[in-house]
Amino acid sequence: MKIDYKKFVPHILVLLAFIAIAVAYFNPVLQGKVIYQSDIAQYTGMAEEQNDFREKTGEEPYWTNSTFGGMPTYQLGAHYPNDYIDDLDSALRFLPRPADYLFLYFLGIYILLLVLKVDFKLAFLGALAFGFSTYLIVILGVGHNSKAHAIAYMPMVLAGILLIFRKKHIGGFLLLAFSMALEINANHFQMTYYLLLLVIVLGIAYLIDAYRKKELPHFFKAIGIMGVAVILAIATNATNLLATQEYTEFSTRGETELSLDENQENNSGLSYDYITAYSYGILESFNLFIPRFVGGSNAEKLDKNSETYQALLKIGASPAQAMDFVERAPTYWGNQPYVAAPAYIGATVLFLFVFALFLIRGRLKWWIVAGSLMALFLSWGDNFSALTRFFINYVPLYDKFRAVSSIQVIIELCAPVLAIVGLCKLFASKISKEVKLHALKWSTIIVGGLALLFLLLKSLLFDFSGANDRIFIEQMGPDFVRALQEDRKAIFVSDTFRSLILLLLVATIIWFYLKEKLNKNFAIIGFGILILFDLVGVDRRYVNNEDFVRPRAMETPFQANAADQQILEDEGHFRVLDLSEDPFNSARASFFHNSIGGYHGAKPGRYQELFSHYISQGNQEILNMLNTKYFIIENQGKYLAQPNPDANGNAWFVENVELYDSANEVFLALEDFDSEVTAIVNSEFSEFIDQQKFQQDSTAVISLEKYAPNKLVYQYYTSKKQLAVFSEIYYPHGWNAYIDGKKAPHFRANYVLRALILPPGDHELVFKFEPQVVKTGSTIVLISCILLGLLTIGGLMYEFRRNREN
Repeated sequence: MKIDYKKFVPHILVLLAFIAIAVAYFNPVLQGKVIYQSDIAQYTGMAEEQNDFREKTGEEPYWTNSTFGGMPTYQLGAHYPNDYIDDLDSALRFLPRPADYLFLYFLGIYILLLVLKVDFKLAFLGALAFGFSTYLIVILGVGHNSKAHAIAYMPMVLAGILLIFRKKHIGGFLLLAFSMALEINANHFQMTYYLLLLVIVLGIAYLIDAYRKKELPHFFKAIGIMGVAVILAIATNATNLLATQEYTEFSTRGETELSLDENQENNSGLSYDYITAYSYGILESFNLFIPRFVGGSNAEKLDKNSETYQALLKIGASPAQAMDFVERAPTYWGNQPYVAAPAYIGATVLFLFVFALFLIRGRLKWWIVAGSLMALFLSWGDNFSALTRFFINYVPLYDKFRAVSSIQVIIELCAPVLAIVGLCKLFASKISKEVKLHALKWSTIIVGGLALLFLLLKSLLFDFSGANDRIFIEQMGPDFVRALQEDRKAIFVSDTFRSLILLLLVATIIWFYLKEKLNKNFAIIGFGILILFDLVGVDRRYVNNEDFVRPRAMETPFQANAADQQILEDEGHFRVLDLSEDPFNSARASFFHNSIGGYHGAKPGRYQELFSHYISQGNQEILNMLNTKYFIIENQGKYLAQPNPDANGNAWFVENVELYDSANEVFLALEDFDSEVTAIVNSEFSEFIDQQKFQQDSTAVISLEKYAPNKLVYQYYTSKKQLAVFSEIYYPHGWNAYIDGKKAPHFRANYVLRALILPPGDHELVFKFEPQVVKTGSTIVLISCILLGLLTIGGLMYEFRRNREN
């Protein structure tokens, strides 16, 4: 069979262009610089102990004691055996970060558009429109890498599904299996969940269409093929999925046993307030069309000509102080707690999206429109509480995710796809010129008229006042706030006028093409220039070369202060509470020490409850039992290490055991007890306790002799049987205790700690973290990867033979 290699040349050139564009946008990577990502800096702090241990020993610990007292590393970048999908992903992400993710954005949407039979030139244009969507760039700037990772593979998954529906069963199966495996491997289940919601909408559209065309047998056959592909994709990620599921029940995403709050709505997931904390404002939705419709971000850059700058000078600020303030001015006047940048899709893209609505018919239009509306309505969260509460209460797993506004990634995916398919219809000869002119007229009236309406009626429609303006009035006076509101209005007018001009330019290109005064290629070039100018111009406001730093700044994102240096001289095993900042929202202390706090979206559930009710209230006994040996405090800019002489140490013997029947009783008993004398235990562990009083032995001693994150070796002596409590977090899935090499049962005490009955004598006690979930998952992964490889080879051979015969 003779292969026509020339047909691959355009695609190769497109891929090379994607590489060049991705590197050009993030050009400081060519100088060896890296982008400073705040979330990755926090991750680095969380994962420091794990990474150090891996580098020194070549082992994977799967546990770290450096954060939240101790937790599995499953959500901290753990490496699993036989993870060949991760190797494939690494091969695709060959560019320096974050150019690698931008390249993946381009690649994924390009494949989807090719599957939709879009010409490669327009598919290239669509890739740029998707990849430079402002939200997708901003998440790279702040370090939401796993989110960006998952979003990038979404279009490939859709491409595989569409191929199967089009009876390209082998190609669709392989593309879906690999892309879904990569999607899951990205490890951002919230994005994957949102993709599932879109796929359900797509499936309903195809089901209705199949029913109308009397093609239900093929529809269900396609669903079966997809099911096998997805199951195989899941199996290739079995270790990560099983480990995540296991930890989820232990984390704040799992079900709590406490019922202390009478108004508690949901014991099996996140609370309603937590889920909807970042609810997109209904009015704020126009950010998709006008970038700074509600002021942009919480830190916009103004200049000396701004009203805010002049107002600051009038109230006594120095020019330097005023300039420093307006460099990060609070111009955002929406309702979300914090916004790093608007989720701008592009006036150019949205105009083409509306234009496409008049030209496209059938399934594609309806699943994209329905999916986009679903995402928009759900992103409103508490601003559309009826729908949000319905999903939280009745849609499985929806209550496991927060920041509902992020579901707008579905719109950011759907809008450029429909816009580019709409351009295909513009250039198609099957549709009459009259129909196209009609579409142009009404899309211009609708979109342009909306922008014009905002410009003309801005003062009647909006007052440009924000949620924090009352605080600014108290601190700086009403004149300052009026000045700030004037700057918000100026920003609004500027960006609205910008969007109006851009959409009129797009409309002009379409009009010139329809009037045969511009050929197709020049029209495409014109669209490309406008889309890039539109999106990149906004992107660079928030993510640009100034965000890049030398690699060391990310490798070592935190600098040891005087308190850290003092504590580091102590070579013992203990914990630190950093009171110089919010301990439960910072991984700074975790970078240097075993910390009480940390930074993570899924904290250990019981530990979070302990923090909320006791640690945050300064309960010293809880801190003592966690072996909190040092506090870091700040006093007039100086950092001090304050020792805690009452810390219990690594392990101790207790005299009494108090058994309680419920988690509530155990938890409340911690409010006032002596942790060195008494252990509080749930009666579910009573089988391990044959007595509640223990005779103390003045000669008894227990000490930690060797420490590693996944292995703790103690030596102890006692002449009598004792109950030992350890200042280590109890995790039932993987931690095993061995006395002189023989396994011994341990149990939970004091709500979060480990405890163990120790026989008399001189013995060695070892705690090892041996997660069975990793062993089981790795076996499943190996088998499924082999099967996927064999199916790939078989499928390619079949297609090759069939093509040769044809």
